[in-house]
Amino acid sequence: MSSATTAARQTTWLITGASRGIGLELVRQLLASPSNTVIAACRTPSTASALAALKDTAKGTLHVVQLDMADFESIRVLPGVLARILGGQGLDYLINNAGILKGDTPLTLDADVLLETLRTNTVGPALLTAACAPLLDAGARKTVLNVSSGLGSIAGADKVPGTGPRAVASYSMSKAALNMFTYKLKMEKPEWVAITLAPGWVKTDLGGADAALEVADSVKGILKVVMEATVADSGKYLRWDGEVLPW
Repeated sequence: MSSATTAARQTTWLITGASRGIGLELVRQLLASPSNTVIAACRTPSTASALAALKDTAKGTLHVVQLDMADFESIRVLPGVLARILGGQGLDYLINNAGILKGDTPLTLDADVLLETLRTNTVGPALLTAACAPLLDAGARKTVLNVSSGLGSIAGADKVPGTGPRAVASYSMSKAALNMFTYKLKMEKPEWVAITLAPGWVKTDLGGADAALEVADSVKGILKVVMEATVADSGKYLRWDGEVLPW
């Protein structure tokens, strides 16, 4: 069966940062349904053994592609790769999940770290969304989910468990900017569903072992939110359980 034939009767997803953590679990849960075609993007597919192993039990269709969110040429060429996989069908869901976190405070900022964080967490998702716009326009759902953080909330950053209000300044700034990009996207494309979402403090390599939330539970909530979202929800800043967060 060709990928074009398979994709023609499936819901199509592109997930970045898919080799571990939340991204990997998103792919895993989506592949439990034969109605999904999942395009899983990661920096180095040749070493993404956990991702490749999902093919063994997948009911849905999995394609693994190379993408480095800090490499703008990598972003530029991806839509051509996606178009060949989709075989004329559009992209229903784009989940901008890939991101990096470095520990710093407002007064210990390193310029290179700040720029790298913004490049990966903010600029990359913005450019990828723009590059995929024709595919999203052709999709049935036209949905963009930007994985943000409670640390991107100016009103609520000091209430996020597991970190002090001064910590991870570069990361927090990058997520606040991603939130604004999401709202601007909603204004430019009112027919799309554009959501920014905090996955919670999750037990991943990024969240650490002391985190309060299991990755499977976070992802189950994320998928419920994104699949139930309509244009009326576009521009909202949500938690993984659907609660609205303050900007």
